[in-house]
Parts: sequence; C-alpha cells; structure tokens
Amino acid sequence: MGGQPLFILSEDSQRTQGRDAQSSNIMAGKAVAESVRTTLGPRGMDKMLVDSSGDVVITNDGATILNEMDIEHPAAQMIVEVSESQEEEVGDGTTTAAVIAGNLLAEAEDLLEQDVHATTIVEGYHEAARIALEAVAEQVLEADVDDALLEQVAESSMTGKGTGGLTPAELAETVVEAIRHVESDDGVARDDVSVHTQVGASSSATELVPGIVIDEEPAHDEMPSEVEDASIAILDVELEVRTGEVDAEYTIDSIDQLNAALDAEEQELRGYAETIADSGVDVLFTTDDVDDRVAAYLAKEGVLTFADLGNKDARKIASATGASRVGALADLEAEDFGHADRIRTETFGGDDLAFVEGGAAAEAVTVFVRGGTAHVVSELERAIGDALDVVATALESGEVVPGAGATEIAIADEIRSAAAGIEGRKQLAVNAFADALDVVPRTLAGNTGQDPIDALVDLRAAHEAEGRAGLITQGEDVTIDDPVEYGVVDPADVKREAVESATEAATMIVRIDDVIAAE
Repeated sequence: MGGQPLFILSEDSQRTQGRDAQSSNIMAGKAVAESVRTTLGPRGMDKMLVDSSGDVVITNDGATILNEMDIEHPAAQMIVEVSESQEEEVGDGTTTAAVIAGNLLAEAEDLLEQDVHATTIVEGYHEAARIALEAVAEQVLEADVDDALLEQVAESSMTGKGTGGLTPAELAETVVEAIRHVESDDGVARDDVSVHTQVGASSSATELVPGIVIDEEPAHDEMPSEVEDASIAILDVELEVRTGEVDAEYTIDSIDQLNAALDAEEQELRGYAETIADSGVDVLFTTDDVDDRVAAYLAKEGVLTFADLGNKDARKIASATGASRVGALADLEAEDFGHADRIRTETFGGDDLAFVEGGAAAEAVTVFVRGGTAHVVSELERAIGDALDVVATALESGEVVPGAGATEIAIADEIRSAAAGIEGRKQLAVNAFADALDVVPRTLAGNTGQDPIDALVDLRAAHEAEGRAGLITQGEDVTIDDPVEYGVVDPADVKREAVESATEAATMIVRIDDVIAAE
C-alpha cells in the first residue's frame, strides 16, 4: 500500500478496544446497579424520577426505576434488560437481579486486573451459576404451600414498598384471595386478576371485586345505574346514521322531502334501538359510537349502554362474561350473550366506573385500589402487582425458600465449598461469583443502618451454626435469625431467575473487548 494507512471505518466512527472497552462497559453496568441498590430490602429508600415534562414517579421498584431512567449506554441497557426479564418472568426480585449483575461485573473487573482471561471468567461464572441453581433447590422448604404460606410470600414481597395506610399483612390476604379465585386444575390464570386504581378515599378502602372494573360511563343519563341478572351483548358496530363511502349531494325541493328524509333517519336509528331491545339484551357494550338519539331510545327501553370501548376493555368483558363480539347488528342472537349477576356504575370524584360482577364475570377478579394521591395509588398498584405475581409463581411451582438474605448466604457457601474442587484459574472466577452474591445480605444490612461487613460475618457464622440465617427487621430492631420463623420467604423461582439473568448479562458484558460507535 506504499506505506499509506488503510481506513476501514468512517472518520466519524469511534472505537474503543481491549481493556479500555471492558472497563467502560463494566463501569456503566456497575453504575446502573448502584443506582437501585439503596432501594433493596424492608428499609430500602425510594427514588423520585422527574421527566422533561415535569411528571413525577416516586417508587422503590427496581424495574420501574430503570425503565424511567434515560439510559443510553448499551452495556448499561443490558442491566436494565436483566430487571425487565426478572419482572416479566416472576414479577419480583428486579432490584436483586440488577444488584447481583452489577457486583458480578465488579468482581470480574478485579479478575481482569489480575490478568485472568475474560473467557476463563465466563466459564467460571457459568459453572458457579450451575452450582447456585442446585443450591437453591436444596433450600426449598419442605412445607405445604397453603394460604398462610402464600400470605407470607405476598407480605415479604410488599415489605418496604409503598402500601399507603395499609400494612403488607393486611394486603396479603386480599392478594392470596385473588389468586386462589383464579386457580384451577390447569394452573393459575394470572391474567384473570386485574388491578384497577382510583384516587380518592384512603388505601384502607382497597377491596377485591368479584368481576372486572372499567373506566366507562353510561351513554345516556337516563339509563339505569344498576342491572341485576344481566344479559350482555358486545357489538363492533357504529349505531349512527349510515353514510356512503362516496361523497354525494342530494337536492331537496320541498319541506315534505326534508321531513321524509328526517323521518327515514329517525326510523333507522329507532330501528337500531328496537332490534337491540327486542333481542333481550339488558346491557350493551359497543366499541364504536352510539348516536345520542339511539342512546335515548335505549334508555327508554331500560338497556344500559356503554359506547366507544377500547379493544382491550372489549376483550376483557368478552372473556369475563362469556359474550361473543358481534360485527353486525343483524347477526345479534341470544347465543352471543354473556351474563353477569350485576352490573353497576359508580362515580368517584368525577370519574365514572362500571363494575361487572358475579356470574360468568366472577371467573375474573379485580383488586380495586384506593389511595389519597396519584403517587400513593401508583406505588400501591406496583406493590400489589408484584405480590400477585410472586404468589402465583409460588402456587404453581410449590417451591418456597427463606428470604432476608438467607438463601444468598447458603448459595455462596455452597459455591465456595465446590470451588475447592475446581482446578486452574477458573476457581478464582467461581469464588468471585460467591463473593458477588454476598452483595444481597451486605446491602440489606447497609440499608438497615448496620455495618455491612460485621453483619456479613455474623450471618456466615449463624449459617454455619444453625444452618439457616437471615437479617430480620422488626420495627426498629434488626436481628440475625431463621427467616422462616418470622414468615420471611420468597418463591424459589425468584432466586433462580435472578441468578440466571444476572449471570447472562454479566458474562455478555465481560466478553466484549471492542466497541465501535458509528455516527
């Protein structure tokens, strides 16, 4: 080439290679994990997130915090994906997963500085993760997953989260009742449990509705506010005067012609209402518009009507009541009807809600959440949603493990014991993995005001002596004891998913030694 340099990338491209690339990516991942670390545990703190438009979110839910943050660094985004994966799979443990991933990166950084190859670290981490999953299985409690244990799972999930004026114990009973309601021989239909929030009143007014709740008001003020033993129809039909697809003009030469046109229009609209009323429908839901005159006719016939529903709400009503969605009014027949014991409308602070209760609708349930402010109900909704997920997970798997950091202490101990039998530098990575898991009890201790190192030493000693030890918080007191005795338990799947997703993200980031950013 005559000594001339060969340029492959454009002049605007930026390239970071080798140790610099690894350090940059690890630093970004650690920074994201550190941002949610103080939210972990019963004494975890909240974060206030303010976007460019001034909207405020106050929460200590790891997945929500990371989703609301405007993170651009691709390696940092991988930690966000760890949290998202944890949320989607098991519903809780999002902060734990992110913190473990960040600490795995921190341990990997130390190993890289000791000239341990990235591939060796990755192999050691995967070996340690395999041992960790086996250790989780050994920690599963030999106990029947009854309502009492499920309530403990729900309470452990909600402890430390914003639950308004209610205690986690008070909400746990509602959560378990909701999940039990949708349990069958085929499993738990988690999607049949909804959470509906409404600002106003105190959080103590939160209740379980045997059916569904939607943000809708009657199409006419004169319609009944309550219908019992209701036959329900769902139409994907516009109940207005028909219009042609082609623009056309009509010339009217006399008042009689105008009156005839108006009468024909009136007759058409009245015909819609009569067809619906004659079909035997008590309550009508439509996904399209309803003319005011049709609504007035239906009100005279006593047919409660809700117009312009969203597709999601229409699907929810169809699923809950057994009604079939009908695309043409002429096709409406009794076999398309659904049923509910009662449909009622109520007004809360200017917002109208429709409650579809009992009968076929009772196969689905709604946790109707109340709270004094929008921030309270939003955080309460997140807490209850997580609790519903973990109770459903525990009920389906039947596997529960000790919480309060006890499982992480046991897993780390098991990994260190197994590391002694692993040859070569991979042993260093396996031991580093165990050290990374210690971040959970250390963080729990730090967030309760304890010295993390002293607490970790005491936990290990108690684990050796008693076989099970966690950091128990009761009021202002923090003690080291068996968490099962205090009802602090978690689904085993939450621990498994945290280990797997954190390992996958950390090993992927560690293997990157070249970052090319093009404009």
